Amino acid sequence: MDWRSAGIGFKQYLLLEKSLSKNSISAYLHDIKCFENFLNREANGIGPLLVTYENLLAYVSSLHAAGVASSSQARMISGLRAFYKYLLLEDLLQNDPTLFLEMPKQARKLPEVLGLDEINAMIGQIDMSKPMGHRDKAMLETLFSSGLRVSELIGLNISEVYFKDEFIKVRGKGNKERLVPIGQAALKAIQIYINETRVHLKLQKKFSDTVFINHLGGGISRVSVFKIIKSLAAAAGIRKNISPHTFRHSFATCLVEGGADLRAVQQMLGHESITTTEIYTHLDRSYLKETIRLYHPRSGKSKHT
Repeated sequence: MDWRSAGIGFKQYLLLEKSLSKNSISAYLHDIKCFENFLNREANGIGPLLVTYENLLAYVSSLHAAGVASSSQARMISGLRAFYKYLLLEDLLQNDPTLFLEMPKQARKLPEVLGLDEINAMIGQIDMSKPMGHRDKAMLETLFSSGLRVSELIGLNISEVYFKDEFIKVRGKGNKERLVPIGQAALKAIQIYINETRVHLKLQKKFSDTVFINHLGGGISRVSVFKIIKSLAAAAGIRKNISPHTFRHSFATCLVEGGADLRAVQQMLGHESITTTEIYTHLDRSYLKETIRLYHPRSGKSKHT
């Protein structure tokens, strides 16, 4: 089997069996292609079924020597593991050459977050006299209220907003659906936007149910959401590196610092692994100290004493 035919089969596996998005599939295939290019240069172009642990180790070493970030190395190794898992499932291999391949150690970088005052300051910079002012406010309120990814925000449908129950249905990575609570402030902003702005737009048929629409009646793009948020942050005098994902981090941090169960936060964010959610446990010391004071039986001031 050559790399081309293996790649075609792997693509179908990721699409049909793993239900990954187009972007995720492209990333996996790109990583496999990079490995193939390395083997063409350094190992006489051996095929995928002849790869050894030593070939993989040499590849990872070359990534390190080239200054590739540990996070990128980890993603590439993950892609190779998935590729060889596919070959094993297809009975094309008996042994997995990636079995003992170790992930690089990564420094866990704490995400940038916004305080409530900063979020209010950004919302305060929206010009509500402009046609899309209500839309922009509704987007920011929704991001902060529900911790959506930007792709989930722009893909949200009106039919998936349950105003009475205060929930929204979200389609996340791999087209997996989850129900996420949404606050009254966000729901009110969405309702006003729908009634005051969206109702006057000439909608393209494809986006008739999409919540957030551009001025031409089509779906708003990821890039547009980024630009809006960057502009509002600058206008509010916020010097942090702000993006739509910052609102997701802020949402999760507020919940965790408020004492929310980490498993509940994991479910709301749509994380497959609790390990991903654990990054939001960067709580301030005063909160931790107060938690110990209130709940630990040996603190001297516990509720349990």
